[in-house]
Amino acid sequence: MKRPILIHPDPRLKKVCAPVSDITDEGRALADDMLETMYAAPGIGLAAPQVGVMDRLIVLDCEKDDEVAPKPLVMFNPEILQASDDLSVYEEGCLSIPDQYAEVTRPAEVRVRWLDRDGNEQERDFDGLWATCVQHEIDHLDGRLFIDYLGAMKRQMITRKMVKLKRDRARA
Repeated sequence: MKRPILIHPDPRLKKVCAPVSDITDEGRALADDMLETMYAAPGIGLAAPQVGVMDRLIVLDCEKDDEVAPKPLVMFNPEILQASDDLSVYEEGCLSIPDQYAEVTRPAEVRVRWLDRDGNEQERDFDGLWATCVQHEIDHLDGRLFIDYLGAMKRQMITRKMVKLKRDRARA
């Protein structure tokens, strides 16, 4: 089931999420809903707080080639174990901040540990777009948005645009 995506500014997007204690059928159903919502948006990542659920759960799929099968990842309680000293810059966007993009510098490679949808512990190294995306989504779980990496002026300008967008949508 497709879920509505919260738009910044929304206080829920600035809160730290609670760890998921048990992987339940309800949690797996939420992950499926999040994947459906992400693909429909379309996006390459989505965090539970973006759909109003304050749990440490993210989904991502950075496979953009239409010739290749999707590679959806569901991560409960993801944590970054290691980050490279090498940095990379990507132009990031966010489904909670539609049509706004900015360059963000992050570690080029990260090692992440998480629980999969069956409750099994996983650990993997990510680089390129996958590394950027997983860091961006984990940031959501800690109440951080990509615009928090920008200067105050640019951040305020984007926030004002989002306030106007929300106002316009409420009128429609």
